[in-house]
Amino acid sequence: MTAPPQNHRGAAASAVSSRLEVVTFTLGQEEYGIDIQKVQELRGYDAVTRIANAPEYIKGVVNLRGIIVPIIDMRIKFQLGAPTYDQFTVVIVLNIGGRVVGMVVDSVSDVITLSAEQIKPAPEMGAVLDTDYLIGLGTLDERMLILVDIDKLMSSDEMGLVEKVI
Repeated sequence: MTAPPQNHRGAAASAVSSRLEVVTFTLGQEEYGIDIQKVQELRGYDAVTRIANAPEYIKGVVNLRGIIVPIIDMRIKFQLGAPTYDQFTVVIVLNIGGRVVGMVVDSVSDVITLSAEQIKPAPEMGAVLDTDYLIGLGTLDERMLILVDIDKLMSSDEMGLVEKVI
């Protein structure tokens, strides 16, 4: 079998880079997506060890195979009402800038691939909503996904969990 000509390989590589593979999850009534390359694993929600004086959205820490992992409840972080923890609650374990962080979400839906045409810029909302942490909005048939730039969110000054990702 011969390798395809160089110009075809370049075209395939650029087609891949214009696509975004995301893990979709729900928080309240909304559906969100984050880059699958940042996801280390998915786990059910377990009890956490509380940390004194931590912000309310940091539920605590868990020991994940010898690594102490902070657990952030995204429902509290995004002020989406009181969280409930049930059999559908999932912790998305992220690896961002070499730091492992857990993110509690209501449920994980699926993994989808969005083309560049399916990703629309987030509308400017002024001071009502900080769109710095959004990649944009993903459209998939009748579904609308809020695409979160998880690197920026977790390395933001207010979160302070991960060193700035360059």
